[in-house]
Amino acid sequence: MELRKQETQEVTEQYTKKQLLKFLLPSLAGILLFLVPVSFQGSVTIGLGILADGLQAAIADIIPLFMTCVLWISAVGSILIKFMPAVRKQPFLSSLFNIGLFWVILRFTGAVFATLTLTGSGPSVISSELTGQVVLYDLVPVLMVWFLFASLFMPLLLEFGLMDFIGAMVRKVMQPIFKLPGRSSVDALASWMGSGTVGVLLTTQQYDGGYYTKREAAVVATNFSIASIAFSLVIARFIGIDHLFVQFYFTVAVCGIVAAVICPRIPPLSKKKDTYYEPVGKQIDEKVPAGISDFKWAVDQAVKKADTVKSARDVVNRGIFNVADIWFGLIPLVMALGTIALIIAEFTPVFTFLSYPLIPLLNLLQIPEANAAAPAMIVGFADMFLPAVVGAGIESELTRFIIGVMSLTQLIYMSEIGILLIKSKIPINLLELFIIFLQRTLITLPIAALMAHLFFF
Repeated sequence: MELRKQETQEVTEQYTKKQLLKFLLPSLAGILLFLVPVSFQGSVTIGLGILADGLQAAIADIIPLFMTCVLWISAVGSILIKFMPAVRKQPFLSSLFNIGLFWVILRFTGAVFATLTLTGSGPSVISSELTGQVVLYDLVPVLMVWFLFASLFMPLLLEFGLMDFIGAMVRKVMQPIFKLPGRSSVDALASWMGSGTVGVLLTTQQYDGGYYTKREAAVVATNFSIASIAFSLVIARFIGIDHLFVQFYFTVAVCGIVAAVICPRIPPLSKKKDTYYEPVGKQIDEKVPAGISDFKWAVDQAVKKADTVKSARDVVNRGIFNVADIWFGLIPLVMALGTIALIIAEFTPVFTFLSYPLIPLLNLLQIPEANAAAPAMIVGFADMFLPAVVGAGIESELTRFIIGVMSLTQLIYMSEIGILLIKSKIPINLLELFIIFLQRTLITLPIAALMAHLFFF
């Protein structure tokens, strides 16, 4: 009893105005940048999206050349550092360039692919408008500018108590339904309003910091990194069903929620250990002591977290390192593996063969043009946009509706999310990602088909 009284006194202490503002002001800025939808130039986005899109539009012509140079710096730097012991002792440079042979090969592969695509030389299978050009001219520029601003401003969400506040407030919903801490809701919101890749970046940083267990990080990254509303509208328009966008996105939301409830409860996700990243250990406690309101405890945790920030310079330095890590470490892998995935999807029958078992299921669900639709249900593993490309020529509006829904609910696509996860410290491999992709496909397909038949009745 005395211990509980002592805990109550500790968490009900009065904070100074300066302490509260240190939590409130940066957190409010983070909310405005990452979580508040804004109507801008005819589309719904977030503040971060306005900055990213503005920069991309301003420097669009030079991004492919600039990033090709970055890729070569990444590749050559990874070799040179092996012969420079003094440089390896520098934590910043060592973290960026001192990597294993496999990753060095992938960095060189990405640099070569980018060069061949930029110059239009070499095998057309690499530099084609369906493969290398998609990655270098469409995907890489988006990743470059989004991760630039996301990495610089992410501390507003992570370092000043917002995650801790929201986590304590919504834990009673997230834990029983999704078996996750409350702070995972912020990952979902960041994805929903901005970009799924931003949600994954947020998840990996939370895992590295000791705020998610191995299981929680894997679950959040593979179930809550949902496509943004803006991208969903792009898919709907491309596939010719934008006049049904409300029904379309409602179906995506229902499918996503059901998959997020079921997938964490079955292998491989259910087999992940509930242990924290070993170098840092557990850094989170969302359990509210007896006699304390959720709100008071949430404020207490948020203010204490904000108090740990001692210097704005340290926060800025971490943001700069995150940008460099993404540009030199991740984007070369996106260029290499993304191009390879698109080559397999566009120039080999692999995904067509893999889709054959789905044809009877599509027929059972009374989905028209099942033979043509089946590959679109599988090809999303390579890239999220490919199902829309495959399905755009299908005559049946109902079938196109379902294909569009599936492309947004499968979530695991190697050209972006998959590479992010494989590169991260979250313990999940390529085979597990493919299994989760198939699970999400089988779980959400019947729901999407049922709702489509209701809307098109």
